[in-house]
Amino acid sequence: MVEALTQKTPLGVPWIDPDDVAPAFVYLASDDAHTVTGSALDVTGGDSA
Repeated sequence: MVEALTQKTPLGVPWIDPDDVAPAFVYLASDDAHTVTGSALDVTGGDSA
């Protein structure tokens, strides 16, 4: 199953690890992101590219 998922994504990862996206969530929840509006972050391992 892992091999099939790995081959399916352009980045070759079977799933996204929470540690990989945590910095983006921390940034968006911080005061530093006060000017960020109307944005979407697709975390798909390249599957939607």
